[in-house]
Amino acid sequence: MSAIVASGLAKWYGKTRALDDLDLEVHPGEVFGFLGPNGAGKTTTIRMLLDFIRPTHGRATVLGLDCRRHSTRIRRRVGYVPGEFTLYESLTGEQLLGFLASLRGGVDGRVIGDLARRLDSDLRRPIRELSHGNKQKICIIQALMSRPEVLLLDEPTTGLDPLVQQEFYRLVAEVRAEGRTVFFSSHILSEVERVCRRVAIIRQGRLLKVATVAELKAKALRRVTVTFAGPADGKLLAAVPQVRDAVAEGNRLCCVVQGSLDATIKALAAREVIDVISQEPSLEDVFLALYHEGADAA
Repeated sequence: MSAIVASGLAKWYGKTRALDDLDLEVHPGEVFGFLGPNGAGKTTTIRMLLDFIRPTHGRATVLGLDCRRHSTRIRRRVGYVPGEFTLYESLTGEQLLGFLASLRGGVDGRVIGDLARRLDSDLRRPIRELSHGNKQKICIIQALMSRPEVLLLDEPTTGLDPLVQQEFYRLVAEVRAEGRTVFFSSHILSEVERVCRRVAIIRQGRLLKVATVAELKAKALRRVTVTFAGPADGKLLAAVPQVRDAVAEGNRLCCVVQGSLDATIKALAAREVIDVISQEPSLEDVFLALYHEGADAA
């Protein structure tokens, strides 16, 4: 059974498309990245999974349960960090978490205490005195404290300082190691690359690509600089289809290679090579390339 399935899921506000025919499957026990800029449709998708808003058409399931007909049952088994949230400002963090725990039928206080310690969260202070980052910590604690089967995270690291971010990533890794599922929505490329194995890239409500981070990077463009023992020849790589923008200057040849370097390296072997520098593509390179392709196709 899949952890999350979306089939033709769409949301329109009048003539404005927020999400268009999304087909998606998230496997149990994986950290799945949902990547796109603000306004791409990420929050809309999550809110439909929780039945906070209803789709224009299509359907979705979480843990095999229909998101519309079984929304209450789903919420009992899911932890959620919203992109925007409002807390009871007059309560302390401890009081708020205690109240939310009671709504879930009780939560082990030791779990709350451990999460607060790891995220460096002072639960004794009134929420109205907290910075946005410290409020974000409380929101993360409430999502994790019941040890849910599925975590829906919408921009979860907003406002967190770097050290707390690192601890949060460790918590996500522990959730995955326990076989639970994480749906990780973000516009921050580096964190998705760090914590997720598979990624869906969404643009203006439309799904562009679903693949592993490794698969995406394997198809990405990388910049290669080759230093030869003698003068460089710009035509040396002309017959290699993966190579473009080859420029020779002195004993150096700079080019862009898409995908595997195998054919490029074999062609270079015809000359005496002193050094080869290949810049590993980042997920950002993939992201921008796919967005340009999507814009050209639109």
